[in-house]
Amino acid sequence: MREYATQMEAAKKGIITPEMKIVAEKEYIDPEELRELVAKGEVAIPCNVNHKSISPEGIGTKMRTKINVNLGISGDAKDYEKEMKKVDLAHRFGAEAIMDLSNYGKTNKFRQALIEKSPAMIGTVPMYDAIGYLEKDLLEITAEDFLKVVRAHAEEGVDFMTIHAGINRRAVEAFRREGRKMNIVSRGGSLLFAWMMMTGNENPFFEHYDEVLDILREFDCTISLGDALRPGCIDDATDAGQISELIELGYLTERAWAKDVQIMVEGPGHMAMNEIAANMRLQKRICHNAPFYVLGPVVSDIFPGYDHITTAIGGAIAASNGADFLCYVTPAEHLRLPDVNDVKEGIIASKIAAHAADIAKGVPHARDKDNAMAEARHKLDWEEMFKLAVDPDKAREYYESTPPAERHTCSMCGKMCAVRTTNLILEGKKVEFCSEL
Repeated sequence: MREYATQMEAAKKGIITPEMKIVAEKEYIDPEELRELVAKGEVAIPCNVNHKSISPEGIGTKMRTKINVNLGISGDAKDYEKEMKKVDLAHRFGAEAIMDLSNYGKTNKFRQALIEKSPAMIGTVPMYDAIGYLEKDLLEITAEDFLKVVRAHAEEGVDFMTIHAGINRRAVEAFRREGRKMNIVSRGGSLLFAWMMMTGNENPFFEHYDEVLDILREFDCTISLGDALRPGCIDDATDAGQISELIELGYLTERAWAKDVQIMVEGPGHMAMNEIAANMRLQKRICHNAPFYVLGPVVSDIFPGYDHITTAIGGAIAASNGADFLCYVTPAEHLRLPDVNDVKEGIIASKIAAHAADIAKGVPHARDKDNAMAEARHKLDWEEMFKLAVDPDKAREYYESTPPAERHTCSMCGKMCAVRTTNLILEGKKVEFCSEL
């Protein structure tokens, strides 16, 4: 039996855990420096003691920007085989986390299979699962029932859980007083708001927060404090409801750390580009530099079918200004459950945002593959370019779809390729086009 319950407790005791050693090697950081960051709560290593197949990752200060892939069934789309294909895709393209957001029927069989096979961190939102798990309507569910679902997910090996504990009576009052165009767009947040309004009770996750923390501590499950009042359109961004909840999340962050429970804080959804940097700094300040998990931001509301792009723009700005963890968005966002192709597009868009931000932040070795790609392009070495590409199959397919006459060029420029021309001149050779026609 290990000497500590959580990674944070170990870090506070001066212990460098096996998980910390793995993360330190991945991040090119001294293990002792990482331990100090975990002790302060600035880095979380979500790693449930019952998730045996995990490859530990660090989220937070001085870490690479990580991405999360959402999947799971709904009442209208309940094919777990398709969801497992999405899991395989997430693994193939290097997503560090997968959230099972299934909200229909008994979901634990799929979740257990996911935890058994996945090296990625696994996250859930217990609130989504409550009705199916408990087989009760919302009004019939008690605070104790909600805690049962949290415990069930923790026991199964879930590494982090989104808990919407910040939408308490104070935050709801600010939200209702100000009013919004889109009201509440968080699914978990809306269910809790409805439960609170129908029962007249305080948010059970806020009222029984210590009990939630005790469960999570037992399994070293990280709490991801959900932003129930995140803006659902750019006009609602940075309003009283969002900021009131953020203040509560800062308070809940310190309470979690006092119990050695690792924590992340979830951030805004829709937001104009000019507000993103200020929001990142505000969150880090109010939540004491806890790791920040960003759901977007979606920088425009009028591109359904292309929201993986609107989100990649917002995610790159967010991560370059302090966000640590990006939740992907697919082209199907706001329209339907994503299919496998949507998932791929969403993953790649988020990887672009995360990688671009890591280059901007000067993360160690972030530029290495970019520099290698530049060398391969200099040499017009297409096989090496394909090998270095994040999606080599697509790169090769595009290149070969219109094959050039000269294999050392592409069909865009042909023999007028700038790289080829310059290389020939620097090698002391002549550039002649007419004689080659």
